[in-house]
Amino acid sequence: MYKVARKLFEKNRGGMLEELKRQVWEANLALLKYHLVMLTFGNVSGIDRKKKLVVIKPSGKAYDELKPEQMVIVDLKGKVVDGKLKPSMDTRTHLELYKAWPEICGICHTHSPYATAFAQACKSIPCLGTTHADHFYGEIPVTRLLSRKEVEADYEKNTGKVIVETFGNQKPGKMPAVLVARHGPFTWGKDALDSVQNSLLLEEIAKMAYGTLQINPKTCTLLNYFLYKHY
Repeated sequence: MYKVARKLFEKNRGGMLEELKRQVWEANLALLKYHLVMLTFGNVSGIDRKKKLVVIKPSGKAYDELKPEQMVIVDLKGKVVDGKLKPSMDTRTHLELYKAWPEICGICHTHSPYATAFAQACKSIPCLGTTHADHFYGEIPVTRLLSRKEVEADYEKNTGKVIVETFGNQKPGKMPAVLVARHGPFTWGKDALDSVQNSLLLEEIAKMAYGTLQINPKTCTLLNYFLYKHY
């Protein structure tokens, strides 16, 4: 009797997140639409703060084959609550960010080429113009490189921890993006689709910064009064 009741509880618990599943599914498809991913790379998640449950893309599933019902629901400990497929390999990274920053409700991870190039070079993206300043308050930071011990112990979880460490007391709202050293970008927002929008903006700004520095490697960062005015 207990097992039947438990299964019914879990089914209803997951079923109540159908709208969030659809939102996260649409956000993942937007990655393909905006050419931010290839093959099965990348993922988007969203969280229901009241229920403390996260919906995320399943691992290794092609974007053009995704369906809303294939989205996976996990709790904040990473336990699968609803879904037949395995959650994204980056799930533990997402969970660390959700636990550290209660103000965010969507997270996106891509390997978009220009932002990833800066991440692989372990270089932050400097604020070189007003397009950058309109959306990101200052340079887009890059994390430190994870140690061998951190990678071997729990790579995904420690990736989340090093992102939080990079921000310290800085609020994630003013800087909804980070570059994980030798890995790639993560962005976040008020919901799943907002986090994808931030990934799109990040990639375009990374492309502009790359081009600017190619034209003039001595370009200085935007003066503070411009930054303040535009942000």
